[in-house]
Order: sequence, then C-alpha cells, then structure tokens
Amino acid sequence: MLSVLRVHLPSDIPIVGCELTPYVLLRRPDKTVTTEDVPESAPLDGHFLRYKWYRIQSDKKVAICSVHPSEQATLQCLGCVKAKIPIAKSYHCSTKCFSDAWQHHRVLHERAASAVNDNGAEEDELFGRFNSAGSGVVNASLPASQSNPSLSNGAAPVYPAAVAQRSGGETWFEVGRSKTYTPTADDIGHVLKLECFVVDVETKLAVGLSNTVLTSRVIPAPSPCPRRLIPVSGVDVMGHLDSDGHMSTTGTFTVLSYNILSDAYATSESYSYCPSWALSWPYRRQNLLREIVGYRADIVCLQEVQSDHFEEFFGPELDKHGYQALFKRKTAEVFNGNINTIDGCATFFRRDRFSHVKKYEVEFNKAAQSLTDALVPSVQKKTALSRLVKDNVALIVVLEAKFINQVIDNPGKRQLVCVANTHVNVHQDLKDVKLWQVHTLLKGLEKIAASANIPMLVCGDFNAIPGSAPHALLAMGKVDPMHPDLVVDPLGILRPLSKLAHQLPLVSAYSSFARMGVGLGLEQHRRRMDPSTNEPLFTNCTRDFIGTLDYIFYSADSLTVESLLELLDEDSLRKDTALPSPEWSSDHIALLAEFRCMPRTRR
Repeated sequence: MLSVLRVHLPSDIPIVGCELTPYVLLRRPDKTVTTEDVPESAPLDGHFLRYKWYRIQSDKKVAICSVHPSEQATLQCLGCVKAKIPIAKSYHCSTKCFSDAWQHHRVLHERAASAVNDNGAEEDELFGRFNSAGSGVVNASLPASQSNPSLSNGAAPVYPAAVAQRSGGETWFEVGRSKTYTPTADDIGHVLKLECFVVDVETKLAVGLSNTVLTSRVIPAPSPCPRRLIPVSGVDVMGHLDSDGHMSTTGTFTVLSYNILSDAYATSESYSYCPSWALSWPYRRQNLLREIVGYRADIVCLQEVQSDHFEEFFGPELDKHGYQALFKRKTAEVFNGNINTIDGCATFFRRDRFSHVKKYEVEFNKAAQSLTDALVPSVQKKTALSRLVKDNVALIVVLEAKFINQVIDNPGKRQLVCVANTHVNVHQDLKDVKLWQVHTLLKGLEKIAASANIPMLVCGDFNAIPGSAPHALLAMGKVDPMHPDLVVDPLGILRPLSKLAHQLPLVSAYSSFARMGVGLGLEQHRRRMDPSTNEPLFTNCTRDFIGTLDYIFYSADSLTVESLLELLDEDSLRKDTALPSPEWSSDHIALLAEFRCMPRTRR
C-alpha cells in the first residue's frame, strides 16, 4: 500500500508571499521509494495523497521584529505610531536591536515628515509600492524629544488588538488543501500546520496515520527602504537644441540593469551573514520580482539568471506585467554541473513601449577560438584557450520605440535603440581576458552602430572597478598605454595597444550625478559618488568586497539622462551587515536610468 515515509519543509520560517512546497518521500506498493506526488486525479493502487494546511491562532497576537523577523518583538517605536508609518516597521526585539538599527530607522521618520511637502502623492505611492503591507506614509513631524532612540523605547510594548478566541484559547483554521501553500498577511505571527495522509479512492477515508509538520510563526516579507528617481535633466542638454532654440524632445524611457545573484552562487558558505531563509530561492525570487516590477522600467537587463529560473519563473511572471523576454545562456565549455542551472543574461522590454527588431548573441568562447586560430601557435593553443574560455556571453537587442512622436522634418523615420546586456569574466587575476572581452563587445557594437546609426545602451556587470582598463575603455574610448592593467598579457592578445579604442560616444549614466547643479538634497547624492571617477561608491556589497562593478553606458550624442534611481549608502543598509540581506536579495544593487531620445546633431 502507498505510505508516507517523511514530510518536511525546505525552510522552518514561513514568509508572506513565499510559496511553501513540502518535500514528501513516499513508498509505493512495490516497495520502491519516490518523491513524485500522487494526486487524486492519478491515484496509485487505489490510493492518493491529500494535504491540509491550518493556521493556529492563539489568544495572543504576536508582533514580529522589523529587523530580525524571526524574533518576537518586545518594544515598539512610538515615533512610528505618531508618524503613521506602517506598524510592522515599528517593532523591535530588544533595546540593542532598536539602537543598532536607528541610523536606518530614522530615515523612515525623516521621509514621513517630508513626504507630502516635498513630493506629494509620489512619495506616498513609492512607499506603498515597496512596503509589503501596502501602506503609505503621510506628512507628520517627529517631536524633537523622540529623536533620541533611548527616549523612544517605551517600557510597555504596544501591540495590535488581540484576536477573538475559540475553545480553550486556541483555534485552528483550515487555509488550504493543495500540496503548496502561500502564506498571506492574515497568517503573520501564527504557526502553520501541514497534514499529509493517504486516502482510499473509493471510501475517501484516510488510511493509516497522518504526517504533520509545524512551522515557526509566519513573518512578513522584509521590505527595503524605497529608492526614488532623482531628476538630473539639463545635464546633457547642450548640443540638442533645434534651429529655433527649442528642445526637440521625442520621448523618454527607463532602463534597469541588475545582477540578481544566481541561486547556484547564493550559498551559506559564501554569504554566512545572511539568514538561511533569506537565501532560499522561494523567498529571494519573490523579493526580487517585487523589486523589479516595482521599478516599472521599460527595458530590464538582468544578469545571473539561471536557465530554469528564466523559463519557469521570470519569463512567465514578467509576461504577466507586459514584458517580452529574450535570454542568452552562458556557454558550457567550462561549466560541469546541471545544464539547467547555468546562468545567463535576460533582457525584457515592455510590449506596449517597444517592439523587437533584431537580436545578436555574443559568445566570447567563439571569439577566443577565432583569436587563437589567428594568433597563437598550435603547440600553445590549448594553454591559450584554457585562459580565454570562460563561458561569458552578451545579449544585444535592437528595439523600435512605439511611444516616440515622429520627428517633424522626417515623419517616417523609425526610432531604434540598441541594448547590450552582458556579464564579463569574474576572475580578477585575468585582467587581460576581462579587457579583451569588453573590447570584443565594443567592436561588435561599433559595427551595429555604423550600419544602423542608432543610439547604444551598454548595461551589465563588468566585474571592473572604476579606473580599471575595461572601465577606461568604456568611458573614455581608449586605454592609456601606461595603464597598470596592461602589464598582464601573457598571450599578447592586447597588442598592439593602439587597437584598444572605439568610436562610440559612451558615457556612464550615473556620472550625471557628479555633474548636477546645486539644489536641495543633491549634495547627499554626490556623497554617494566617488569624486575621482564620477561613479557610485558601490554597486556590490559583501563582507569581502565593496565597490562598483555594474554600469549603464549610453550614447551621449543621441540620448540624454533625465533621472537616475538613487544610490544606496550605509544608512540605507542594515547596520553591520552586507548584501544579500532579508531586505535586498542580491549582493548587487539595481541601477536604473531614465533617458530621453534626442535627434543626432546634423552634419
């Protein structure tokens, strides 16, 4: 007879919005063991499996710490209550927890106080978009007496109203009958129970004992502090005025670039500081999707997207939000694991804003083969390929804008945009290979630009810090022959040095922050920039490394930056932590820029 040997959940901590799928080990009537489900629609030897999920509600409503969501709260910030900040953000598990989190927490008070005055409904909409509770903030000033965290720790904790009880102070509510269950906001603070048992097809009665699993209390999905778009328009305006002195605006669009951290790399060994439940893919995928969709970008360039996750999750989910998807998986000459978990580059675009014209796939392994055939003696070819072949790829997409008004003097002209999405070689000791990959990509883009005369966007994780040779090639169009990165070139692939140049008028979008005029609040954004390179202080933040590796470059002769997604700083992250974290599900931060298409200067 069919029997259940074992039932367990991948994570003991259930999170709102994150699907719970139990692992069920079965013994078939023939004594073989399987993990395949046996639903009522496909019974086995007259039996099938039935599941029931319950929510256990006791006579005490338990509040959860906003910083450590697996811990019960013992105090509440009274300033949050007065400022009408979402109540879930006001709870803390200890005085030390509240004190340590104060630098981050006070940002909520400051934004609540200035939300309506500075931004009106826009700020409220942003908070509502990112907060899992869906609550916005309203204009409310925090009294000076409560700006000190030691004065905000009320001795008597304030909790939501208790839940009405039944029979002995504990009530069980059945909440689901499928194998999987997704916790809702109603489950927060409550324990869930799963029952799994074998049922006879004819009698519909349970056979044998049921297997049960109890979870810990359901926690809300931690939500990061919202990031706003900061206007920087006017920075790149010169050279784009028409003969009458009027701006020839033809439309704006937004571009997001984000390394989302492949699940294959998100291990507890690499990120021991991140709670295991926050590293789990069921949690991270929902958190990442919520963040990505919340940015509402017209074009989305993601790196480190696993093949199976693209097919099973990101493709279908973003399709629901109006995006068309394109994907280029990394090649597998070096990789020796499961082919379905190989990551790659995924580019999405909103179907109502763009249409797909053409796609180019760049495989650096193929370019390496051609290079060694031409330059390397046959006896050294194997060694050369071992250094050059790293499976990295780039996905280049040509799109046509649907939303841009036609140019008056050329009403039939199509507005095309070329978007390159790449993840460059990660090994820091292979500086020659990294530079060669970037150079190879840029030479390919040059050919496209020459044939189509269209604006370029080059996005991705280049694993190159500002000031490195790859960054110099991208930003300056050439590399100084005396650059220290050029010392490493055992195969001679960078010779002659004069070839390390390109003619694309590329500019880093985030360098616009460094060129902004004087204005209220602009100085704080400059403080998040490196003044020596005009790039962000960091786009990647782990315990072992903090620095900038991600960029959005654009053609400055045909595009201008209108606004940029604000950068994170130390106050935006939890104190004494790094990425990924419960709030941010990648070790990189997303970059987003709004561009305006401008007519090219007439020659």
